[in-house]
Amino acid sequence: MSAPDAITHAARLLQARYGEDGAVIAVMRAAEAAAMGDLEMADHWEAVAAMIDEPDATTPEALN
Repeated sequence: MSAPDAITHAARLLQARYGEDGAVIAVMRAAEAAAMGDLEMADHWEAVAAMIDEPDATTPEALN
């Protein structure tokens, strides 16, 4: 799975499970990864949060 596909997939899963809070969960995961020194994973979760927060991504169907 390519990086953009992995980001989209994670965004879909988080939004489907947590709804509007999906972006918050992604930001928390980014902070945890950064605290552990895994900056690549932190960047991944920040990209997931950004994708969920996009105006067009208000529903899980929008990420399909």
